[in-house]
Amino acid sequence: MAKIDYLFEEMLKNGGSDLHLSEGFRPKIREHGSIRELANEKILTVNTLEEYLSEICPKDKWQKYKKTNDIDFAYAKDKNSRFRANYFRQIHGMGAVFRIIPNEILTIEQLNVPKVITSFAELSGGLVLVTGPTGSGKSTTLAAIINHINENSHRYILTIEEPIEFVHKNKKSIFCHREVGIHVKSFAEGLKVSTRQDLDVVLVGEMRDYETISLALTAASMGSLVFGTLHTNSAIKTINRIIDVFPSELQKQARGMLANSLKGVCAQLLMKRIDKPGRVAVNEVLLDIQGLATSIRESNLSNIGNLMLSGKSMGMVNMDDSIKEKLDAGIVSAKEAYQKAENKEIFEAQMKHEESKK
Repeated sequence: MAKIDYLFEEMLKNGGSDLHLSEGFRPKIREHGSIRELANEKILTVNTLEEYLSEICPKDKWQKYKKTNDIDFAYAKDKNSRFRANYFRQIHGMGAVFRIIPNEILTIEQLNVPKVITSFAELSGGLVLVTGPTGSGKSTTLAAIINHINENSHRYILTIEEPIEFVHKNKKSIFCHREVGIHVKSFAEGLKVSTRQDLDVVLVGEMRDYETISLALTAASMGSLVFGTLHTNSAIKTINRIIDVFPSELQKQARGMLANSLKGVCAQLLMKRIDKPGRVAVNEVLLDIQGLATSIRESNLSNIGNLMLSGKSMGMVNMDDSIKEKLDAGIVSAKEAYQKAENKEIFEAQMKHEESKK
């Protein structure tokens, strides 16, 4: 048992999702969306923190951390507990954040996300993006979609992640899990060599640069079903982000490629519940319906909001409507709805009314 493990046990005991360690401060955990200090723990000295971090880190990663001041890897405490680790340095010295990787891959139904998301798993090709801020459950939702494919289709599935989070067992499909920094040098390199692997589905852990996004679009246009993530919180912002990463002289071409290949966007946020402890997912869903490709190609993105409204019967929904649904059901507070909403005017009156009753 590693010396740091008792902190993971403390986090798990309290239902935490993340453990934060920083030189000169007490350990902290994120619990139901809020960070709190573990008041009974000692302040972390440089020697203690170095001992904690080096003991569980692969030697080559530790050497890289000492050179670059930043690494990512996955740590398995035991067969039931895995964590995504990020080590860094900042003004106070060493630091690390650990996020729990759920041991069980939940189904789309168990996640209580829109059922229409199942349709993404049934596509034969194209690009599907699951988006949202850090810690919004993108990886969990993607794992559920990939699991649906695994249980229902005979496909060859490649995942490229940094680090590998959910490890899928072969059911009807065959998996190849590749980790950036271990099996491939970058997401882009993993996508480049994937063309030789006779794959049906590829999951790109993070689409964060021009080369990766360009290769993902190319793979989707060649017939593969490509899933990727971005740190955007709406469908329109996601499309803008994809186009903006291209040089100006290539943006028209990029709009054409995206128009031809985009099959869906699922944006996700987590909101604090008031009906019981925990958080609830809210989603915006964009599907590939008539008019979407033209709107992207002609850069008429304001029309996409209209398409989502007209496509409600098909399962499309915008983020503010999803938030309002949770507010009206008494699941979240008006203040939380106001803070997370795109159009805050919708929730301003309810928030003020809620505040006046306190």
